[in-house]
Amino acid sequence: MYRKRIAILGSTGSIGTQALQVIESHPDRFEVIALSTYQNIQLILEQARKFSVKKISVVNSNVLDGISIDHSEFDVDTGYESLIQIASMDNVDMVLVAVVGIAGLQATIAALESGKDVALANKETLVVGGDLVMETARRFGKRIIPVDSEHSAIFQCLNTASGHQEVKRIILTASGGPFRGYNRESLKRVTVSDALKHPNWSMGKKITIDSATLMNKGLEVIEAKWLFDVEIDKIQVVVHPQSIIHSMVEFTDGSIIAQLGRPDMRLPILYALSYPERFSSDYGGLDFFEIGKLTFEEPDVENFPCLPLAYKAARIGGTMPTVLNAANEVAVQKFLQEEISFMEIPIFIEKAMKSHKVIQQPKIDDILSVDKEVREFLS
Repeated sequence: MYRKRIAILGSTGSIGTQALQVIESHPDRFEVIALSTYQNIQLILEQARKFSVKKISVVNSNVLDGISIDHSEFDVDTGYESLIQIASMDNVDMVLVAVVGIAGLQATIAALESGKDVALANKETLVVGGDLVMETARRFGKRIIPVDSEHSAIFQCLNTASGHQEVKRIILTASGGPFRGYNRESLKRVTVSDALKHPNWSMGKKITIDSATLMNKGLEVIEAKWLFDVEIDKIQVVVHPQSIIHSMVEFTDGSIIAQLGRPDMRLPILYALSYPERFSSDYGGLDFFEIGKLTFEEPDVENFPCLPLAYKAARIGGTMPTVLNAANEVAVQKFLQEEISFMEIPIFIEKAMKSHKVIQQPKIDDILSVDKEVREFLS
């Protein structure tokens, strides 16, 4: 039986480690060819030995100082260029892009240009370079298969609908994060520890903070616009605290198709890696009697202004989503380091957006330049 050959960019992060769990449970269907990490050298070496991987990328070369590596056992490259090298390897069928931030953009484009399908777990890639990335995928006839649970859900709903059916609305569900129902006074007192306690999902620190501010959902709105070629105003966010319905698609006849499942990232990871097949898993199904009820609310855009800021950036277009993304990354890092408060995160983002002169139809150099400028402006 043929095994799909996978390269994982970001193998030591939350998505990467879960992807390796998925692959380990289907050893006859997947083979790991290459792995990358930013700086977790000990873990990536353990992963490489476990999965018999020789090719490794360590972006931050400083962590290799003083570490002895047997180069007959591992072929190690460093720097961001090494992500592009792995994404372009001839003996890889699919690249899972699970690195954090804008670092995924060039690697995603390189994977597509070298004839690979991409399982995309890096939403920033489409937020900042959606037009470029989707055009590249079309030009080279390759697929971008979403790994985010919400976009995987939409992808599955659209695949389920037979024939041509016009989409009336995409409904992105959101848990509401740990601060759902908080007012402005309550939000002034929240701590980093509070913000990292997501009620349903186990994720990395950055995306967990984004979920608390609702910026994660804003980034997903922009990502959905590009992935599914829909107008921004056809994408609606609905708070669904149980995180059982991962997203829905409404068609012009009024029918709605929803995808349901446990809040377990291994499910969308498995679907992305196995597509167009659907492999069996032992991750467990749904017990509707245990769930009892599913509820829905409007998002609180007054107390969580990051979501409307994302819609605004998407409507302006051009390089404004790049500004949104970069400013958010800077602000989240400052919050994690306790340099700013939770409520100051959207203030930082809006400050950067107001100061920016938009470049429409940006090239990759424009995107990277604007990203750098925003980080310097807010540093």
